[in-house]
Amino acid sequence: MNHIYECRILLVDDNDQLLSMLTHMLNKEGFTNLETASCCREVRELLSRDFPDLIILDVMLPDGNGFSLFQEIRAQADIPILFLSARDEDSDRLLGLGLGADDYLTKPFLPRELILRIRSIIRRAYLSGRSLTTESQTLTLGERTVHFDQGIVTWTSGEVSLTAKELLILKKLYENRSKIVTFDALCDAVWGDGYYTYENTLMVHIRRLREKLEEDPSHPKWLLTSRGIGYRLA
Repeated sequence: MNHIYECRILLVDDNDQLLSMLTHMLNKEGFTNLETASCCREVRELLSRDFPDLIILDVMLPDGNGFSLFQEIRAQADIPILFLSARDEDSDRLLGLGLGADDYLTKPFLPRELILRIRSIIRRAYLSGRSLTTESQTLTLGERTVHFDQGIVTWTSGEVSLTAKELLILKKLYENRSKIVTFDALCDAVWGDGYYTYENTLMVHIRRLREKLEEDPSHPKWLLTSRGIGYRLA
């Protein structure tokens, strides 16, 4: 994808009137490559043929739950997904983001806000080099700089090495920066199959990472905990 408006967007909602409004709004903005679905079954049929670049997904669907469908989709492909839901409880929003969704917007919403969030997701995912495409990528956190190619953290008066596991954790957090990465997702990225037994070990690695990244590890500024869900890189 070379331009933001080339993005193929799948709109999923059981409200035909809302789908029509979204289609008109996005067409007017310049997004013309759109598909719609009103239930889980239709989404599965569409994905069996091709994957879109972005999915806008309702939580409450007539034949299933948007959260479960999200996990089903992500098991097949790492497609950016924005939840658009009437469920505005904090627990639902945190669940959606904790599962790895790129954003969560509640109804009713401001059309312009939705457009801005869509544009932001597309830029992060496809146009801004968000992923670590080269091993020479660096990350600056305050006065400290992470050199992924060398596996070290440097600052004005010092330098410290990262272990292989610390580097994998930090890369996963960097690729999803500003978003919550769940305990399971981090463990899976580092240990793979059987990762479910490693959550306590993950906490130890996070503590050691903070000692290398933070000026005050006891009061972290960059590597933050989302209690009961996971971690995020500010």
